Amino acid sequence: MTKATCSLTTYNDEATVALVKQTDQKRLAIWAIECVERVMPYFEDTYPQDYRPRNALETLQTWIETGVFHMETIRKASLAAHAAGQAVATAHVPLYALGVANNVLQAIHRATNSSDADAAVAKERTWQLQHLCNVGTTHV
Repeated sequence: MTKATCSLTTYNDEATVALVKQTDQKRLAIWAIECVERVMPYFEDTYPQDYRPRNALETLQTWIETGVFHMETIRKASLAAHAAGQAVATAHVPLYALGVANNVLQAIHRATNSSDADAAVAKERTWQLQHLCNVGTTHV
C-alpha cells in the first residue's frame, strides 16, 4: 500500500490558513516553535550533535521575548536549519508559520507507517488548528 501524498508547497487546511492570516506575528512565532518541537526528536535523535535547528528556535524565542529583530541574525539562523528556519523566519514574514506547519505534516507523514499516515497527518492538522486557536492565552 502506498502512502497518500501531502503537498510540499501548500498547506491545504483553509480554516488554519484563515486563522493564520488573522493571528498576530508573535503568536504565530510561538505556534511555529511549538509545531517544530513536536518533530524535533526526529532530527535530534538522528543528529544529536547538530544544534542548528535548536539554535534557530532559540533565535526566534529571543525575538518573541525582546521584540528585537536583526535581519542578519534571523537570516543566518534561518539558513542553518530549514524547518526550524521557517519558524524563526515567522519574525520576518508571518505566513512562514504555514511552512513550518506543513513541514511538520511532512515529517509525520514520512515517519508513519503507510496504513496510518493519513490518520496521523489528520490528527496533527487538527492539533495544529486547535493549538493555534489557543496559543497566546498562556503565552505572550
